[in-house]
This record gives sequence, structure tokens and C-alpha cells, in this order.
Amino acid sequence: MSDKLSVGLLFGGESPEHEVSIVTARAIAEHLDPARFTVRPMGIARNGVWAVTGDPFARLAAGELPQRSDHPFLPLEKGAETAPLPDLFFNALHGAGGEDGQIQGYLELLHRPYTGAGLLAMAAGMDKWITKRLWESEGLPVVPYVGLTEERWNRARPVCLAECAKLGLPLFVKPANLGSSIGVEKVKRAEDLAAALDRAFTFDRRVLVEQGLDVREIEVAVLGGDEPLVSKPGEVIVADEFYTFEDKYLHGKSRTEIPAHIPEELADLVQKLAAKAFAASDGYGMARVDFFLERLSGRVFLNELNFIPGFTSISMYPKMMAASGVPYAELLTRLIDLALARHAQTAAKQKGFQSGSDWFRKAQG
Repeated sequence: MSDKLSVGLLFGGESPEHEVSIVTARAIAEHLDPARFTVRPMGIARNGVWAVTGDPFARLAAGELPQRSDHPFLPLEKGAETAPLPDLFFNALHGAGGEDGQIQGYLELLHRPYTGAGLLAMAAGMDKWITKRLWESEGLPVVPYVGLTEERWNRARPVCLAECAKLGLPLFVKPANLGSSIGVEKVKRAEDLAAALDRAFTFDRRVLVEQGLDVREIEVAVLGGDEPLVSKPGEVIVADEFYTFEDKYLHGKSRTEIPAHIPEELADLVQKLAAKAFAASDGYGMARVDFFLERLSGRVFLNELNFIPGFTSISMYPKMMAASGVPYAELLTRLIDLALARHAQTAAKQKGFQSGSDWFRKAQG
């Protein structure tokens, strides 16, 4: 019997970030410690079916849509109904389904450890609007914004546009529950805002409109629990008007600097704010916390928090951790150890309660 932990590597998913997840998972699979772990790739196809046989990486990359088994509860592909559960799940799912509490709730029901934050933190952290409201409640600085629902937008467009106009121009329009800059648009003219909102609402029923500031983009990596390791800040030197999906994953015209060339006292402030933002969101495992540094005023704003950041070997999160003394392979091992520790802590909590009475056995009426 092997002493190695079997790690179910979850990737793919039904979100628009499906392709990003495949790239992330490949990098993780290549760097997991083979002395401690046996990797079991578990790809979730675009139709929601779990592909666990053959080469799930190749199958999902080819766009395969596996046939679902007849099992009424488990979304496994046909022929994999008796596949054993892994000892632990490594969550490399980006976007809806993987970062919004859905998979976390499912894995809780399976009583298996999983990497990253829990259901509550993931659900709140995925929604940029909810995240901002949490941070505001803690007195943390956020960029001025307006949050809109699709229902309200369809019912009261002129009112919504008037609220957004108070922010000035330019504006950034963002689906509240997407990452990798998918669906994000910069609006420079008031007459273009309505169309940008219409497009954003094709991705999500909740949308943010943010004041467009002239900023530097500073990022920090966080690893741990209540007393996390916070990395040295890094900076994305954006080549376009903002850090687009194409720039992040396709042509890569922007460049990064780690550590960021900022004064030491500013770096300390950013690290402290990152730890506070992580705690306010009940963070656990890992997160990348993104900041805006306004060029004119020097003011610092929290921008976003990503509980499952880009995780290839050239992504900002692992690069910042490496610069802070945690190389990629060790980072993966630490995340698994954190998952095991949280699972053990949760399992030790008292689940049951007995009142000492048989009141619940009696018919009520």
C-alpha cells in the first residue's frame, strides 16, 4: 500500500476561465512532489461532466464533452462510476463553479480536504461587489464605484446611468463574478457606457462600474491562515490601457517587476492592507491581493482579491512567493498541508447535539 497521498487535481469547469484553468493545472501537475503525492487529473468539461479516465488534460484541451453516467448525484463520466475518491482535492478551477463556493460545498459533503479557502470566503471573494462592501465595513480603502444588478439596469436605465456619471470619466465596467479581466471594458465617453453595461450583463447579473484612475498596479501574494505569510509587493507594468486577458495569457506585452520599485514604507503599508483584506474575507490557503497606487496623489486603493490566482510558473502569485523564499514546488506542498490542517480542525469540531428529550419523536399537531 502506497504512503503517498492521492491528489485529485480539479481543473477546467464551465466558466469562461476554462482554458486558464487547464494551463494552471498543467503547471501544478508538473511541480507536485512525486515523493509525497500521486496526481490524479480530474477535468471538468464545459458540459459539467467530470473526465477522470485517460488523459483529462488532452481531452479537455480538445474540447471533448464526455457523456454523463447514469448516477443521479455524481457528475462523473460514463464508465467511471466506481472511480475511488482521492485523499485530497487540489482546486485549480478558475471562475464560477470553482471560486464561488460551489465546489467547496460539494467537497465538504464528500468529507475530503481541499486546497484554498472555504465556502463562505470563496462565495464572497468571487463577487467583487460583496468584497468591496466587506472591505468598506473594515474601513479599508476602495476605488469609488457603483454596483448594479441586471434587474435594476433593465428597470431604471436612466437612473443607473446618472449614478455612474457622478463617478466621472473614464470608467471601468466589470462583471462582478469573473476573473482574468474577462468582460472588463474601459469607457471613455458617456455615450458608450450603456452598451458596455449591456455587454457586461451577458456575463453576469451583477456588474461594477468603477472610477477610472491613473494608477500603478501593485500586487501581493498571501499564504496561510490567521497569521499568513505576505509576500513582497510586485508590480504589473501595463502595456495597454489596463491589464487585459490577451495581455495576461496571449501576447504578454506587459511586464512585471518583483519586488515593486516603491518606497519601503509604502511596501509595508501594502503588505499590512493585504493581510487585513485577507482576514476580512476569512481567507485561507492562498490569495493574490491587487492594489491601485494613484500616480498623482500617491493614494493606495484595494482593487480585487483572487483566492485562486493564475498559477503557472510565470504567474505573479508564485513568482512573488518565490521572491519571498517559497519556491513553486514548496508552495504547492504548503497549500496541501494547509488543506489537511484545516480539514483536521473542522473534523474535530462537535457536530451533534442531543437535547436529552424525545420531543422530536412525537407527532406535532
